[in-house]
Amino acid sequence: MYIDALSFLEDERDAWAPFEALAQLPDGELERARSEDGPSHGWAGRDLMAHLSAWQQVALDAARELALNDASPTIDRVNADWEAVGGDELNARIASEWRALPLDEVRRRFTSTPGELRGYLTVVPETRWVKNIARLEFFLECTLDHYAEHEKELAEILG
Repeated sequence: MYIDALSFLEDERDAWAPFEALAQLPDGELERARSEDGPSHGWAGRDLMAHLSAWQQVALDAARELALNDASPTIDRVNADWEAVGGDELNARIASEWRALPLDEVRRRFTSTPGELRGYLTVVPETRWVKNIARLEFFLECTLDHYAEHEKELAEILG
């Protein structure tokens, strides 16, 4: 676990760096679905971008709340939704919402959200996230742990 925000933020930045290559792919390559049998389970690059960005946005919403308050309704809502409908359903909703977006908007969010999240986390008091095990785990699940879960998809899409 982390004992300070700076260590988390440095590790998060380093873990995110390989995914930034997705934004450099041409539109056609981002739209091309991969094999259902491969690591990406048929996802296109835009699907991976959307999936990761959407969960970063959830973390960003929580960070905005925690910058101003001791509580995060976003964390409470997402945890309740996860328990009620499960991750597969939440991820399906995300995929559906993001597939309706123009690719330029997906790229914009993909490139802007990580920095905005890091910026907000620098102003959230450490006692509200890094030194709170449940909240730290929430941020890890939306970032570092999540990135690690999708390294194989990234490799196939960039491959």
